[in-house]
Amino acid sequence: MTAASPPEVLRAPLVVEFPFTRSLGPVQSAFLTGLRERVVLGVRTADGKVMVPPVEYDPVTAEEIRELVEVGTTGTVTTWAWNGSPRPGQPLGTPFAWVLVRLDGADTAILHALDAPGPEAVRTGMRVRIRWAGERTGAITDIACFEPHGAGATAQATPHDGQFADAVTGIVAAARLDYTYSPGRSQTAYINALADRRTVGERCPSCHKVYVPPRGACPTCGVATTDRVEVGPVGTVTTYCIVNIKAKNLDIEVPYVYAHIALDGADLALHGRIGGIPYDQVRMGLRVEPVWTEGGRHPDHYRPTGEPDADYDAYKELI
Repeated sequence: MTAASPPEVLRAPLVVEFPFTRSLGPVQSAFLTGLRERVVLGVRTADGKVMVPPVEYDPVTAEEIRELVEVGTTGTVTTWAWNGSPRPGQPLGTPFAWVLVRLDGADTAILHALDAPGPEAVRTGMRVRIRWAGERTGAITDIACFEPHGAGATAQATPHDGQFADAVTGIVAAARLDYTYSPGRSQTAYINALADRRTVGERCPSCHKVYVPPRGACPTCGVATTDRVEVGPVGTVTTYCIVNIKAKNLDIEVPYVYAHIALDGADLALHGRIGGIPYDQVRMGLRVEPVWTEGGRHPDHYRPTGEPDADYDAYKELI
């Protein structure tokens, strides 16, 4: 007789993305507007070094920096790494090198992509130049990439007033993170149990607290939790908040109540929405039970059971 194999740990692709909006100070505004005009600006620090990309405060003295200088559009590779599998949104769609380039007249290097046929064509010390994007808007992507450049005269840093017509004062950057998420052994068991309309936690073998959702280890004792315990389904509202702002793509009318609920037998409160009662009648100590929708893999919300409220001493340690 062979032992049953453990259930497969869940995995799923996850994408986190949002538009990041920020305003620009005078230094960053001049730098990005300059890129739109095919001009690369840096700043000169108190000790005379030229930093590209520019910063607003001296990294040594922390003093504000405002002395802008123009540097060259050619430079030297100081170090590099080959990228054989470009990701979506990266500067080039074909294999390329990530390079740190010290532009002529600068004392620091800028990170960007180098268009090269292969890693054998890239070396530290090689000369490169900026390949400008066909359409420029005032962003770092106005530098499409770097490309190899033969030997030639090197430029020197020259003063620049940073003044351009229609200066860029703010940017919106699309932030995106693609990865595969796994909840781990303990939460896989928890999620699978929810699909059967059961709530399962894990008990610490040392302090005997039951954690729901389970974490795989006791955060207090630092030991693995392997003893599974079914809790609830009834629980107690320990604390709550009233939500008045409607979330995008969430079909719930405001106001509604989101609460911490300590299920009977659990030593950790979980989150849940409260329904079946006016929002202004929700209170600490309210006894609630889960409501499942047809085919749902987790409770849609919790509603009052009609029991008397729990005594404060019964849940005060779980707030």
